[in-house]
Amino acid sequence: MASAPKTWIALLRGINVVGRRQLPMKELAAILGRGGFSSVRTYIQSGNVVFQSSQGSARSLAAQIGALIEKRAGFEPRVMVLSRRELAAAVRGNPFPEAERDHRVLHLFFLSARPPRPDLDSLTRLKRGREGFALEGKVFYLFTPHGFPQCELHDKVERFLGVHATARNWRTANALLSLSAPAALSPERQEKPV
Repeated sequence: MASAPKTWIALLRGINVVGRRQLPMKELAAILGRGGFSSVRTYIQSGNVVFQSSQGSARSLAAQIGALIEKRAGFEPRVMVLSRRELAAAVRGNPFPEAERDHRVLHLFFLSARPPRPDLDSLTRLKRGREGFALEGKVFYLFTPHGFPQCELHDKVERFLGVHATARNWRTANALLSLSAPAALSPERQEKPV
C-alpha cells in the first residue's frame, strides 16, 4: 500500500530567468511533473517550488530534483528541500516582529545543516545600526532595516556559519507556507504554476 503524499518545498539557488543557467518556472514545474512529483506549483521567478511526493527524504528529494534539472537543462543548481512543517516552524519562530510591517527587512536563510561551529562573533562585528540576526537550528534570521543590499552580513552568512544556505524574504517564506497548505493543493484549486 502506497503511503500518502507529503508536501515539500524546494528552494533552488543558482538559476536565472535570463543569461546563463536559465530555467523559467514553467519549465521547472514541467520537469518536476515529468519526474513523478505531483501538485507542483511555483512561486515567482526565483526557484521556489511546492510539490508532493510519497517517497523520499528531504536530502534524497533534493538530489533527485538536481539530477532532473541537470538532465533537462544542462546544469545542476543547489537544491534545498524543506517539509511544510519545517517551513511553518521557521515562520512561527520569527524573532523580528517588525517584519510584519515590511517584508523587505527580514530574510530567512535556510541552512543545509545545523552549523557545527558558527562564528557569530564575526557576524556581530559586521552589524551596523539596528541590524540584527538570530540563529535558530537550521534557520538564520537576518533583520536589515536599512536594506538588504546595504547590509554587510548577507554575503558572509555561509562563510561564518560554515554551511550552505539559501535566503528568502519574509513575504516569500509566508507565500510558500500558504501555497503549501492542504487547501491550496487540493485538486479543485490546481492552477497553472506561477
